[in-house]
Amino acid sequence: MKAGEDKLVERIVEALADKGGPNLALGVGDDAALSRPRPGYEIILTCDWFLEGSHFLRSKHSPDSVGWKCLARAVSDIAAMGGQPKCFLLSLALPQTLTGRWLHHFLTGLRRAARSFSCPLAGGDTTRRDEILISVTVIGEVRAGEAIRRSGAKPGDLIFVTGRLGEAELGLRSLRSGRTQRGRGDLSLKKHLYPEPRLALGQWLARRRIATAMIDLSDGLSSDLSRLCAASRVGARIAIGKIPRVKVLGGKASKRPDATELALHGGDDYELLFTVRPNRARGLPAAFEGVPLTCIGEIMHERRLVCVGPGEREGTLAVRGWDPFRRRE
Repeated sequence: MKAGEDKLVERIVEALADKGGPNLALGVGDDAALSRPRPGYEIILTCDWFLEGSHFLRSKHSPDSVGWKCLARAVSDIAAMGGQPKCFLLSLALPQTLTGRWLHHFLTGLRRAARSFSCPLAGGDTTRRDEILISVTVIGEVRAGEAIRRSGAKPGDLIFVTGRLGEAELGLRSLRSGRTQRGRGDLSLKKHLYPEPRLALGQWLARRRIATAMIDLSDGLSSDLSRLCAASRVGARIAIGKIPRVKVLGGKASKRPDATELALHGGDDYELLFTVRPNRARGLPAAFEGVPLTCIGEIMHERRLVCVGPGEREGTLAVRGWDPFRRRE
C-alpha cells in the first residue's frame, strides 16, 4: 500500500506529467530527471520561492492562481534572458488539510501554466508543513551567444519597458481591500493573479540581437532598473511622464493610490525592461503582439538614477521596490 506522500506525488504526476519533449531524456518517476540539451544551445537555470504570507494569502488568493503564478514568476526569468523554458522542478510543502480540494485547484492552475508556457514537470519534492511553501526551478535554453544579460547596457542606450506598470500592485491592493475598480479593476486583478511572462518578445529580441541588456520587472521599476545599472556599471535618466501607468479610477481622488508611485515601486508586473542602441531603436515597433513597447529614458555614464518630472525638474530616483529584507515601519 502506498504511503501518504507517495499518494500525493502520484496525484501531482497524474496532473502535471507530460511526455516532456525532446529535451527530457528521462522525466518524472526516477531519483532524478535527465535533460538532453540541443547542440548549439546554452542551458538557463533559475529558481523562485512562492511563500504563503509573503507572496500570497491563503484567504485571498485562489489555489488556481497560486498554481499559475508560482510557475509564471520563474518562467519570467527565462524570458528576461531571451530564452525558452524546457521543464521545471516543483518543491511543495503544505498542511495535511490542504491535500484535497485546495491541492486539486492548485494543480489545475499549475497545469494550465505548464501547458501555456510549454514547460512540463520534470520532478521535485514534497513534504508536510503548517504553512504553504513552494519552490520552482525552471530549466530553459537559449542559442549559444544570444542570452541577454543585465550587464550589457552602455551610455546612450535607450531604455524601454513593456506593458503598463503598476497594474499588479493595484490588483493586489484591490484584492486586499475587497474592492475592485470599475472599468480596469478586473484587468489589474488578472495582472496580479495570472501574470504573463513576455517569452515571445524576449526570444524575438535575442534572435535579432536588439537588446543590449534586459531584466524582468518583478520587484518594481526603481529596484530592477537599479540592478540592471549596477550590473552594467552605468546610470540611468528616466522621464516620469513617459512611463506607461495604470489608470486609478473610483473613490475620492485624495484616497486613490498614486499611479506614478505604483509604476515606479510596485512589483509583480513581470514586464520586461531592456536597453537598445539608438540606431536599433528606430526599427522597434510600437507594440509586439499587442504589448506596448515604450521608451522611458536613456542610460548615462554617471552611475546614479535620475528621474525627470514636470517642468523638466530633475531628482534622484529612490529605490523603493519590493525587498523582503527591508525593515518595515
